[in-house]
Amino acid sequence: MSKANEVSGSKGWITSYLALGIVWGASFLFIEKSLTFLTPVGVAFFRCALGALALWVVLLRRKMRINRDYLLFLQLWVMGLLLNVFPGILFAYAQEQVSSILAGIMNALTPIMSILMIMIVFRSERLSFEKVFGIILGFFGVVIVLVVGQTIGQTSASAIIALLLAVLCYGASYPFSSKYIIPRKLSPEILATTQVSLSALTLFPFFLLNGFHSYEISLEALLSILALGVLGTGIAYIWNFRNVELAGPSLASTVTYITPLVAVILGFLLLGEPLTWNEPLGGLIVLIGSAIAQGRVRVVRRR
Repeated sequence: MSKANEVSGSKGWITSYLALGIVWGASFLFIEKSLTFLTPVGVAFFRCALGALALWVVLLRRKMRINRDYLLFLQLWVMGLLLNVFPGILFAYAQEQVSSILAGIMNALTPIMSILMIMIVFRSERLSFEKVFGIILGFFGVVIVLVVGQTIGQTSASAIIALLLAVLCYGASYPFSSKYIIPRKLSPEILATTQVSLSALTLFPFFLLNGFHSYEISLEALLSILALGVLGTGIAYIWNFRNVELAGPSLASTVTYITPLVAVILGFLLLGEPLTWNEPLGGLIVLIGSAIAQGRVRVVRRR
């Protein structure tokens, strides 16, 4: 029975792990489709509002209650700004001008940005040769993506800056969470529901001012924003929690290496976006740099 449970748990982890990588990788495709009728603010709001709705359903079914801790609310509001509000707007804004492929590749910088924020802002880790080498290699990969293929000359500087700021926000969220949120040892479902709900409330006034490009909504666009919100921002949290529980946080976090690959494949096959040789090469170098900086790949043998 123990062996059967182990096999069952392994299968459950693999399924949710792959599902999470596919859904997060497909988010760039969903953003592209949603922008046909929504503004960047509208995309960010709907993905948070629909994600919050999905999480509230889970919370109520499990009969869990939100903690009335105003300091926690403030901390989760900041987390929401870093994970949902700013990146949600910035990625959508950038994708009005760049391909979903480029956005997905740039998203692979998240682990490197996280390490930079940990060392520079939070100062909770020391520099090492592997961290420095991985960071430099990662940014070299970005140069190959943007400069070698002359993408930087064909794309507005504001779109590239928006992508970099978005992944910087993602990077800052991990050390912030480790310092202020994780030590509270509260239910992940409660934390996620509170965070995404606060993000939706923050975006709501701006959505009312400028939420729609057009009121002509295709079924494809409607399904895209539903998938982006319910799956990509709601159910994805639950899958991520399951992966951490069954596989551990270190292995579960490697899903960030899958999402750029999915984004590139879907952008090329379903959106017909052009793919030049330098983009997958640069993306691969970014991923290798991230893996080295995180200590997953050793370039120097320890004695």
